[in-house]
Amino acid sequence: MLVSLAGILVLIGVLFVNLSPQFGADPDEAKKAAFEKLDHYSNGEFRNLMPTSMDMDIGKAVKMLPEFFKNDPTRVPDFEIPVVKVDSLDLVNKNLPTRLIWFGHSAFLLQIDGKNILLDPMFGDVPAPHPLLGKGRFSKELPIEIEQLPQIDMVLFSHDHYDHLDYESVIRLMEKTKAFYVPLGVGSHLESWGIESSKIHELDWWEEQQVDDIFLAFAPSRHFSGRGLNNRFSTLWGSWIIKGETKNIYFSGDGGYGPHFNEIGEKYGPFDFAMMECGQYNERWKEIHMMPEETAQAGKDIKANVIMPIHWAAFSLAMHSWTDPVERVLIKAKEIDQAIYVPKIGSFIDLEGNLSSTEKWWIKP
Repeated sequence: MLVSLAGILVLIGVLFVNLSPQFGADPDEAKKAAFEKLDHYSNGEFRNLMPTSMDMDIGKAVKMLPEFFKNDPTRVPDFEIPVVKVDSLDLVNKNLPTRLIWFGHSAFLLQIDGKNILLDPMFGDVPAPHPLLGKGRFSKELPIEIEQLPQIDMVLFSHDHYDHLDYESVIRLMEKTKAFYVPLGVGSHLESWGIESSKIHELDWWEEQQVDDIFLAFAPSRHFSGRGLNNRFSTLWGSWIIKGETKNIYFSGDGGYGPHFNEIGEKYGPFDFAMMECGQYNERWKEIHMMPEETAQAGKDIKANVIMPIHWAAFSLAMHSWTDPVERVLIKAKEIDQAIYVPKIGSFIDLEGNLSSTEKWWIKP
């Protein structure tokens, strides 16, 4: 009877992985053949620019599960964190300053030179292929719902992990989005979800595109990819440079610290504003997620006038307290004289204004 039950559970798991659309689709053979010509792709996998340990195998991960699921009250807010509500009418004026709205974690709406650009728009409640497989969002609601957003000119994705590329969000954004800009291979996920191939633009590291008055460049990060059980490294990952008529912006995506930040700073800096990964880290995987002190230093490396810590304040995906990222990065930023800004979720981040003040909204009233 136990064997039968185990067999049924395995069958359910296999069917879920193979039939659930959330997993997306791997690049086809033609794409893989094209990728093989790249110096950072071999044997069916993309590679980081520098040696990066990925030794968190299944055995180690299973041993870590009790610690990960430990009932630690510091990992989530013990109060309702403030979320500023956004009126859709405030988003449609064409003469707006360059500004952003943060949705928590790594999701943003950027309004620049008359364009509406979404960055890693994960608007779902749980960063997982099924709600039972992950922990829910800290806040009860978003600053504004997808259906209330204006027409989106571009969606930019940094990589295909569930806390950045969300199936349900893409489906809801599909009809109001003109174009999707993604790392190599990620277009296969979008195509499997019904996005027209003509709307998908895949970029390699250091590849650049001019979209009307907006300059885009896709740059390296030190991370990995994969949505299924056996497709790790099958698609590329990276960071974005977005340059308008007067503002130059950097979006780090996910990744560990490395010399690529200096290279990005030399090639595309200085930046007026940089959104830098700062959260979901651990010493056991610091090569693929920066520690907060490294986040501040990376801001210096890329020559950012002001940095903003992201990848926190929405989900618990590591074992640190939910406020540890912001508390530590603020200390390091002050130590190295790096300007830093930590806005409330939903508030307008006006890049034409003063970004020097920090209200400690994450402290319980």
